[in-house]
Amino acid sequence: MKKIQFFIITKSIGLYLNALSYVNLEEAKNKAYQLFSQPRKGRIKKEKLPKTLQNVTYETFEYQTEKFQTYIWHGTRGDTSDSELAKQSERSEANEEIILLVHGWESNASRWKKLLTHLKPLGKTIIAIDAPAHGLSEGTEFNAPKYAEYINVLTQKYQPKIVIGHSVGGAAISFYLNKYKNPTIEKVILLGAPSDFKILSDNFVKLLSLNDKVKTQLENYYLEKFNIHIDDFSGHQFAKNFTQKAFIAHDTEDKVVLIDEGRKYAKTWKEAIYIETTGLGHSMHDDDLYKKIIDFI
Repeated sequence: MKKIQFFIITKSIGLYLNALSYVNLEEAKNKAYQLFSQPRKGRIKKEKLPKTLQNVTYETFEYQTEKFQTYIWHGTRGDTSDSELAKQSERSEANEEIILLVHGWESNASRWKKLLTHLKPLGKTIIAIDAPAHGLSEGTEFNAPKYAEYINVLTQKYQPKIVIGHSVGGAAISFYLNKYKNPTIEKVILLGAPSDFKILSDNFVKLLSLNDKVKTQLENYYLEKFNIHIDDFSGHQFAKNFTQKAFIAHDTEDKVVLIDEGRKYAKTWKEAIYIETTGLGHSMHDDDLYKKIIDFI
């Protein structure tokens, strides 16, 4: 029943936008982009923080006019409690070995709960970020280039050596590395990451059955907004020039980002370990996989 309702709603929206394109194409494009870039979930409230994000150090950054939230687990060895870690507010200096966690679409920093149990014993400082319009971060618009700018603001201060991205978070990392060529990042871990922005856009157009007029306007808008043609907006093409070591994992049953995207990264990234899993879907939560990630780190 829910699938039928979803089908009716999406096609009705598409029908409206197609009709609008004959009256006001610019408005149709704007509404389509808003739907494409505005997450429907992933927000959290300060008074109802997930347990994973409690008793940590909080730091707020700013990009242009918007603030974005980060969470810091300070590096230590042994059985130091989260509450004790939160008090060590001066431990994360720029020269400390830091791991940066970058979540994906309609999620927030709490998605790393299971991986954190594996990362903390390493004794490294861990920083998780809330994406634009997600978690406690401000804004209403989400896209990989904007996310990459958040990453850039944070890395200028903390200079992480390891970055881990899930889903579009991984795509944002690829866009960031292509634009900023950060030599301090030594290792990259991508989990279920999309490569070709055109595929994401085409899937959205197909979902709503948008006409060619709206599709063309959207693609022109991407070029204007991101200063890159949609056909060139490709993570695996960026990866050809990356010098970092990579660990790339993708699930064969991922229905959100198909397995071919992971295989593209694996073919072009020069120093990459590639693993295919089965049965994990898009979330990629798995203890055995996380142990392999720890070994890679």
